Amino acid sequence: MGKKSLARVLSDTQATAIGRGIRTSPRKLNLVAQTIRGKRVEAALAELSFSPRRVAHEVKKVLESAIANAENNHDLDVDDLVVTEASVGKNMVLKRFHARARGRGASIEKFFAQITIVVEEKAAKEPEKKAEVKKPAAKKTAKKAAPSRAKETA
Repeated sequence: MGKKSLARVLSDTQATAIGRGIRTSPRKLNLVAQTIRGKRVEAALAELSFSPRRVAHEVKKVLESAIANAENNHDLDVDDLVVTEASVGKNMVLKRFHARARGRGASIEKFFAQITIVVEEKAAKEPEKKAEVKKPAAKKTAKKAAPSRAKETA
């Protein structure tokens, strides 16, 4: 008697993971997400492992979750995975205040963000061998000697 399950949004070669409630602003999280977009999974994990940003650890956990989902739920090959999408969005905002002089208060907003990582299985492409095309030999032309500007002295 439950709800009907929704059709799968992603293709059969994709897997996703979502990290919600990450305690940083979406703007700062997007700086880390930019570094892994379009990269192979191994390179993205290495990039996040050695990143100096605090939030990189959280992004790495979400990426590892996406890899595990791809391997266990969708039977994809881990060695061929590529990060196709790393989108960042807003989450809740904690509103606090900072007491100021004369009974006033200044507002403080503590932002939370979320990240969605989609990995896709792409087979490694073998470099194509191009047929060598012989170019016609360039014509050699004699260059005229430019007149020298230095005055000849006898």
